[in-house]
This record gives sequence, structure tokens and C-alpha cells, in this order.
Amino acid sequence: MTVAVPEPLLEIEDLSISFFTRAGEVQVVRDFSTTIMPGEIMGIVGESGSGKSTLALGIMRGLPSGGRIVGGRLIFKGRDVISMRERELRQIRGKEIAMVYQEPMASLNPAMRIGKQLMEVPRVHERVSRQEAWERSLDMVRAVGLPDPERIMQTYPHQLSGGQQQRIVIAMALLSKPSLLILDEPTTALDATVEAGIIELIKDLSHRYGTAMLFVSHNLGLILEVCDRVAVMYSGEAVETGDVRDVFERMRHPYTQGLFRAIPRLTADKNAHPLIAIPGQQPAPRERPKGCNFGPRCPHFREGLCDAADIPMVAVDAANAHFSRCIRIGEIDWDAPPQAAAAHEPIAPGAPVLEVEDVRKYYQENGNGLLAGGTRVVKANEAISFDAREAETLAIVGESGSGKSTLAKMLVGLETATNGRIAYRRTEIQDTPVEERDRKTVAGIQMVFQNPFDTLNPTQPVGAQIVRTLEKFRIGRTAGERRDRMLKLLDLVKLPPSFANRKPRQLSGGQKQRVGIARAFAGNARLVVADEPVSTLDVSVQAAVTELLMDIQRSNRTTMLFISHDLSLVRYIADRVIVMYLGHIVEQGTTEQIFSPPYHPYTEALLSAVPLADPQATKRRIVLKGEIPSPVDPPSGCPFQTRCPYKQLVPDKLCERELPPFRDLGRGHRSLCWLGDDVLGEMRPVIE
Repeated sequence: MTVAVPEPLLEIEDLSISFFTRAGEVQVVRDFSTTIMPGEIMGIVGESGSGKSTLALGIMRGLPSGGRIVGGRLIFKGRDVISMRERELRQIRGKEIAMVYQEPMASLNPAMRIGKQLMEVPRVHERVSRQEAWERSLDMVRAVGLPDPERIMQTYPHQLSGGQQQRIVIAMALLSKPSLLILDEPTTALDATVEAGIIELIKDLSHRYGTAMLFVSHNLGLILEVCDRVAVMYSGEAVETGDVRDVFERMRHPYTQGLFRAIPRLTADKNAHPLIAIPGQQPAPRERPKGCNFGPRCPHFREGLCDAADIPMVAVDAANAHFSRCIRIGEIDWDAPPQAAAAHEPIAPGAPVLEVEDVRKYYQENGNGLLAGGTRVVKANEAISFDAREAETLAIVGESGSGKSTLAKMLVGLETATNGRIAYRRTEIQDTPVEERDRKTVAGIQMVFQNPFDTLNPTQPVGAQIVRTLEKFRIGRTAGERRDRMLKLLDLVKLPPSFANRKPRQLSGGQKQRVGIARAFAGNARLVVADEPVSTLDVSVQAAVTELLMDIQRSNRTTMLFISHDLSLVRYIADRVIVMYLGHIVEQGTTEQIFSPPYHPYTEALLSAVPLADPQATKRRIVLKGEIPSPVDPPSGCPFQTRCPYKQLVPDKLCERELPPFRDLGRGHRSLCWLGDDVLGEMRPVIE
């Protein structure tokens, strides 16, 4: 008896996509090939500009104006998608092939209720009645794990959180029961705990409905957790493909290895084993080198061989469909350790630079917004106490709405505290807004923002913008002295002098962030508040900027408050960690204490949400139920009690009635929790 082999759902063979501009043709995707089987999840990973999103749009035949498929085959369920006319495409788009974008509001109409938007899908594609469309939409809202589906159906998109909006978009995509679902960075803008819930949802829906998926991401950990197979893309080409675990355990392309060496691993040590960024930048489509696209950045490049001709894909392991686009695949010692970056001596922290004692920040709210004299109080920060010492990195982690950014604004003077004490170098600043602070204090406390695009003037050269900062801080007596200082600052952030004359649009994201860092240090900052400074950057650029921040810290003995949702990076960079939830600090201690049990239950859930790009690591899955409560109406008792999986272990409903005191776990490790020693003593590591 012969067993029927399932036919591929999607076959892509030598697909090439170009954009046609006034300057001519720009080839964005070149000779991409893969197959996706029914029920399979295929991952596409690579840096920005590698062609991932263009490939996804090409499969949908949804390329923007000027984009065109110029070669190859694209076969979906045995039908040639490239030759389809618009009428045929409308029959499969949304019904047979659906897509979920990175930004959920790009797919939602802000003026329509959620229920009406969901109902449109079965009504348009299957011509069902309004009643049946309502019932199917309601069932799908339940399927994606949203609470109170009837209420959700009556809401508008702006009344939902980002995670809820993304679940609605996924529900919308699945309502027509598509055979293929394309997800383009579906969790990038979400908190780690929300991301964990979305990932569980995606895997569950794939198994439940047998839906095949194409999962586009720059996050290697997510690719390992979600996908069955993976294609690594670089400069428009697939450079390595295969079974995801086989590729991650036996990387056979230098670019794949470079990506992994640029991310913090579980055992990484920022002093002994600094991150290794991939040198250089990805070439623009018009500037691709001859031969191997990765050649100019490759440590194994051999002139006359790697640049002689186009490099074909060769088999690594046919059984796992593992292929690599490397001509030296049989010559390289793939197990050899990389040339290590120079190790550093640990920095001994000095005296406290910042002292925060019992700080609270409240806003008055009424029906028209945040106005004085309102009827309700928004408790953004509650009883915040900590210190930060010279040359120390103190990380602050927590979900959106936990109060991290409000705290940062108070430190730099964009907000003032309602109560409590904030002292910078023993001078109290809690009541002094930035415009009333003396010049030395403003220069001493600087901020590096998440998005460098929003902090630079697009019309001015970056050198002039740094000089303007020097003028404001009255550094340098003459224009010549300020220009010399500006060039030294560019050198400090490893940018050449010629960049002084470039405008922001001529810089990459990583280069813009370096300019932002140079400007932050223009006034000899002693305390730098880094608010998600690398979250928008590619893996390799992220490694370079992270190492840059630490190099500057070592040379200047700067104190750094590092705000982030990336706990892998926090584990690597931080000396101590503060965990915030709903305006409260719920746990604080050294990095080792925070990442080793006993944990606060919220910290445990955050650690479980960290995507790991290590196939040898194991992790317990803890997916939090529900959303973070509103600071307008916080729960009674412990702020985390509405989502805590341990609440039932505390007698007399104490968690619901009383705010726990800070519990001293020893050596500066403190936790805001009622759990007893017996429970804490039984906690196992989340990650091993």
C-alpha cells in the first residue's frame, strides 16, 4: 500500500521582484525558492532591507506601485498566481491567502465597530446572512482568546490594547478559513507577555485549523519557537534554508552565524565576552558586489573565489532540505570560535548619583482628558524608591502601562513628581521642570530616545545639530572649539568626520541612533536615561550600539538607566534590575538575583515570555491571562493579583485585600509579594 504524499500548498521557484523607478530597475528579491506544505509554518528572517516584506507582498500579488514580479514561478494549490488576472486574484486574496501586518491599525477602520468589520469577511467572501456572519465572528473572537467577546464586538479599535487589536486582525484573517496565512512581524510592537500570548495563539490556530503560515520576523528566538522551517535572507537572496532546528544547530552560512553572534546568549558576559556585531552594512540593491552579496562583510571571504561569479545554493543535508549559498562551505571550520572582542575588567560602581525615595506621580482626569480639577486620579507611579550609582547600569523592565516612561520623564524634567524625593548628585530636582533646571543639571541628565528619527531635525546636518547642543550648554568659547568638540563626539560614537555634513535622511537607523547618543553626551552627561534605545534596530546594529553605550560608560563612568522590554538584552547589559507593574516596583535586585528563583510571579511570567534563539535551552511556558489593569481603576491589594497564577496559595484572600510590604530576600533583593518561604523555596528556574 502506498502512502499518498501531500502536494505542496505553495511552490516558489526562482522568484525575482523589482521596483521600477525614474533611475531604472531596482531588483529587491532575487531567485528566491521554497515550498510550503499544508499546515506548515515557514519562517523568513533577516535584517531590514533583506527583502522579507517585499517577498510576502509578492506572494499576495499586492506589491505597491512600481513593484513587479520579473521572473520565476509562484504556484498556489497548483495554480499559477503570476499569470492570474485581477478577478481571479480577488477570489483568493483574503479568502485563500490572508495577511496580518506589523501594525494592526493598518488593517482596522477606526470609525467602525469591531463586530461590523469582522462580519464583512464572511459576508463578502461567502455571501452568508448577517446572523451567520455575526455568530461566526463571535466564535472567532472566542477562538483568539479575547475576554467578553460580546463586548469586544461592540467596541471601536481605539478602545482595545495593541495586543487585543492584533488578535482581532488575526481573527479577521482566519474568518475565511485561508489555506495560507502570511504574518509580517506580527508581534514587533507588542509587550513580551502579550507577544507570548500571540505566539501561543498562532501555533494553536495552525494546529486547530491546519493553516499553513509564512512567518516574517527579524527575531531569531521567535522563529525558533514558532516555525518548522526557516529561510535566512540577505540582500534579497535566501542564503540558508532548512529545518529550523537543523539550521540553528548547524549554521552553514557566515551571515547566519553573524546574526547569532550579535545577540546576547544565556551565558553571555558583557565584560568577558562582548557581543560581536557584523562589520559594515548590507549593500543597497543597486550596489550589490559581484559574487557573494555578503562577501564585503564576511570573515571567510577569499578574493578571486567568492567574488568570481554568482553563488548557487548547495546542499548541506538533503534529508532536512538544508541548503546554503556559500562557495566555501566545505572549507570553513564551522565549530571554530569567533575572533573574540577584547575583554574588559568589570567596573566597580561608585557613590549614588541618583536617589529616588517614595516618589509618586498622579494625574487628575475627567471626561475630557487629563485636566486639573478632574474627578478621577491616574496613579502612574506609586511609592518608587531606588538609587543608581556611578558607572552602574540599572535596567527598568515592565509592560506598557507599568510606569517606566513616566518615571523617565520625571528624571529628565519633562514631568514633576506629585510626592517624594528625587536627588541628582544630592540636589533635589523632583519639583523642578527642565526649563527651570540649571544648565549643569540639564547637561548632566540626558536621554537617548527609542526612535532616533523623531529627535533629529531633518533639514540640518547632524554636525550642526550637535554644535547647537554644545552652544546651549555653553561648551567651547569659539565656533572652532565647538566644531573640534563635535568631531570628537562623532569619533566617540565611531562615526567618521565626513558624517558631520550629512543630513539625517542620508544615515541608516543605527547611524542616526549614534548621532543621538553623541548629542546626549555633548554636555558630559553623568546620568543617561536610555529609553528602548535599540529596540527599532536590526540585530547586528543593536549589538554595535549596545557595545558603544557600554564603551562610553566605561570611559566616562556614566550611570545608565536602561529601559527595555528585551530581557535577553537586560540580562546581558544590566548590573541591577527593577521590575515595574502598574506603577509599582514589584521586584528589584542584582541581575543574577532577578534571573534566578525565587521570583516575583510577574518577573517569572516576563522571563517565560523571552523568545530564546538557543535550541539547547528549555523554558517553562507561563502565559498571563487578561490585560494589565487601568491605572485609573487599579485593583485593590496587590497590583498583580488580577493576573497572578499563585494567588490561591495565599490564605484569607490577602492578595485581594492588602498591598504587600516589600519582602527582603537578602543582599538587596526585594519583592512586593505575600508568598511565603515554602512557595518561594519550591520555585524552579524558568530558563535552563
